Amino acid sequence: VEGYLDEEGRVVAEGFEKPDYKTRMRTVRLYLDVNQYQKDMEKTIKGSEDVYETFNIIMRRKPKENNFKAVLETIRDMINTECVVPAWLHDIFLGYGDPGEAHYSKMPNKTETIDFNDTFLDAEHLLENFLGMEIKCEAPPEKQIKPFKINFPEKGAGLEVIPYTLPNPGPYPYNKPKENCVRFTPTQIEAIKAGCNPGLTMVVGPPGTGKTDVAVQVINNIYHNFPNQRTLIVTHSNQALNQLFQKIINLDIDERHLLRLGHGEEGLGTDKDFSKYGRVNYILAHRLELLNEVGRLQKSLGVTGDVTYTCETAGYFNLYQVKSRWEEFTTRLKKKGGSEGGNEASDVKEFFPFHVYFSNAPQPIFKGDSYLEDLDQAEGCYRHIQKIFDQLEEFRAFELMRSGLDRANYLLVKEAKIIAMTCTHAALTRRNLVKLGFRYDNILMEEAAQILEIETFIPLLLQEPEDGHNRLKRVILIGDHHQLPPVIKNMAFQKYSNMEQSLFTRFIRLGVPAIELDKQGRSRASLANLYNWRYKKLGNLPHVLSSPEYLTSNPGFSFDFQLINVEDFNGVGESEPNPYFYQNLGEAEYVVAVYMYMRLLGYKSEEITILTTYNGQKHLIRDVVKQRCGDNPVFGFPKTITTVDRYQGSQNNYILLSLVRTKTVGHLRDVRRLIVAMSRARLGLYVFARVGIFANCYELTPAFKQLLKNPTELHIYPDERCPTTRKTGELPPAAKVIKDMPEMSKFVYDFYYQVIERLMKERDEADRRKEAAQTAAHRFQTPKEAKTLDAPIEEDPEKKKKNLEETLAQPFLAIDDVGVAEDRDDSEGSDDEDVVHPIRIIPSNLQDMRDEFQPFPHVKYEEAEEGTEEQTREEAVMESDPPEETAVTQT
Repeated sequence: VEGYLDEEGRVVAEGFEKPDYKTRMRTVRLYLDVNQYQKDMEKTIKGSEDVYETFNIIMRRKPKENNFKAVLETIRDMINTECVVPAWLHDIFLGYGDPGEAHYSKMPNKTETIDFNDTFLDAEHLLENFLGMEIKCEAPPEKQIKPFKINFPEKGAGLEVIPYTLPNPGPYPYNKPKENCVRFTPTQIEAIKAGCNPGLTMVVGPPGTGKTDVAVQVINNIYHNFPNQRTLIVTHSNQALNQLFQKIINLDIDERHLLRLGHGEEGLGTDKDFSKYGRVNYILAHRLELLNEVGRLQKSLGVTGDVTYTCETAGYFNLYQVKSRWEEFTTRLKKKGGSEGGNEASDVKEFFPFHVYFSNAPQPIFKGDSYLEDLDQAEGCYRHIQKIFDQLEEFRAFELMRSGLDRANYLLVKEAKIIAMTCTHAALTRRNLVKLGFRYDNILMEEAAQILEIETFIPLLLQEPEDGHNRLKRVILIGDHHQLPPVIKNMAFQKYSNMEQSLFTRFIRLGVPAIELDKQGRSRASLANLYNWRYKKLGNLPHVLSSPEYLTSNPGFSFDFQLINVEDFNGVGESEPNPYFYQNLGEAEYVVAVYMYMRLLGYKSEEITILTTYNGQKHLIRDVVKQRCGDNPVFGFPKTITTVDRYQGSQNNYILLSLVRTKTVGHLRDVRRLIVAMSRARLGLYVFARVGIFANCYELTPAFKQLLKNPTELHIYPDERCPTTRKTGELPPAAKVIKDMPEMSKFVYDFYYQVIERLMKERDEADRRKEAAQTAAHRFQTPKEAKTLDAPIEEDPEKKKKNLEETLAQPFLAIDDVGVAEDRDDSEGSDDEDVVHPIRIIPSNLQDMRDEFQPFPHVKYEEAEEGTEEQTREEAVMESDPPEETAVTQT
């Protein structure tokens, strides 16, 4: 397909401008195979059908916009079939009755004893989360170690804590289970407790409060407390699902029970494939590994025959050879110990039948210090062996099935215990899932406040009712209704049908009990003040107030956050090349100049994200970054350039935010969008906007009142490098005030050449030291070795780029007399001793990088007068007002 044709027969170029068609008829120009066309015409002459008279063209829309038909079919199927909502959720879903009826405290099948597994890090952590409650524990203090089971009796009876010891998993290091390392807060523990109980659990999670960590721990506890139950995880976006799934992988959950459905699986930050066919391949490969282990066990026991042919033959080997030997081992121990159990420590080692098999485990397996310890170790070894045969028994079905489709469906319906998908995938595949007999007992939804009500309802009904009842036992909704709602493109549906209200938000408005997490661990306390006013009592976790990265200032900046006023550039503020495609060239250039300044100070590019509130500005900033930084390894590209709406659920250390509008506030008037914008940064937030417009908006007053506490002109401190020792709140001795964008661009241009010149001098000095070292070495080397020293050193281009980035990330450096570079900390009041670094390899193409650096469009360079020395690039002069002939090019 070459493209569409307009009414004059010309191909319409792709872009924003579309021709104004007067009819609904469209003409498409195709390229045809001339040889095939000739053959078809010959058949037509002989009387065959003219295939070009009945052309069929299949047009495919963008995948994300092409799911409406499948979703409508799913809705139609649900209307025409008997769908049963869980009885305990029915009245609340319809909006009447007691809003707290589905809370776990009112459920008849409430779980009284919960195994919290690795939720608590230690006994002290447990006590912190139940302050003011009566706690009973019969175990002595030295045995009060994790894991813990907690018995929750009726109100007023206190808690009963039961520490227990996990069974010995085996002698190999990989047998040790993975453990949680998050120190949960009391409200997070309450959310985890509620999620482990049957009923409806609502968790409101403000930005940075650990919603994902709570969700993962709930899933982990359900997996271990109810091993026969299956859990469905649903999120709005693939990104959120991948973040959640990545954390699940890192916990003590067997990966053969994990399954990730949908096309976003490739975004997982792991080499393992968790899709249906990826899991099938894993199981088949793991089956072969286990059979090899069975073969090694068979050889160690001296058993003849082919017992590793299938999982079935391995099962018979386990029954007749392995278990019989273990029973003989336990019988001999009991016989020698008698009724009083008077065994010696050496008995276990003497009678143990699997010494040869475990010869590759860390030795010694049996230390001989205690009979009970050695017996526990022997039981762990046997448990390791039985785990192999248990897994092979589960894999028998995959041997019997021959097609990949059958295996994938069996994995989905029977084998997987934790299944993850997006709400869109659930709507697209409901018919197939119901047809396969898909079953699940619990459902957890993350980003529930961003999911449409119908898209929340569909995942509740991905299975047929059993005896007229829905088998769902737990519904856990986690989200934040103070952040952005579902996206509804049709304005009538959005405003008058109230479709942008999610089921999560509706439940909150109905008064359904919800747990609101109250401690954030993402942002500095000063940055958290920009959005915590929207929540009831949002505080800070201890590490935010004590961690070194939060206690030091942002290098090169006077303040942790600033609202920077950006005036019109060349008399133009916001522009609208196409409807609703807003751009602001002045803000785009200012943002990119600050990004370049940060890179020159040593900030890592992956720590910086550029956000904006409009797609048009996003494209403009990307073009400016590509032009200014794209081919220069000193700068590179920031981690992300995107819109605020797309960045919800993500975070970065430093955020540069462009608000674009200079005539009206625009859609930032929605406070929920403001909360998302203000809460993405961990350490630094710099907002570029027309202050007069946004500061006078009533809805934005609480946030902008905080922003206006700092000056609206950018305050920088270029003498500082990254990292810095300056404490938070401590102003630099002599800050430079940047009044506007042209001044910042001029400064960055000059600053760049200063850095390059410094690196060139250091490289020359390093070369001189290297040459002196080689000359000195000649005195002590043989002629052959001296010749080797003179050989030129070839440097890899990628290594040059990496070395340059590492060089820029270090503070001022000077080469001392012994050939090492010392850290010269020039900041005042520093008591730190100098740190010795190895000599750096500085790239040899610094001169080219210096000469090829692209100037900013509003920088004018004076021509050298006749008879005088030519003016260098470092002496470029920036005019306060750009010349009239300067062209402003916008995307």
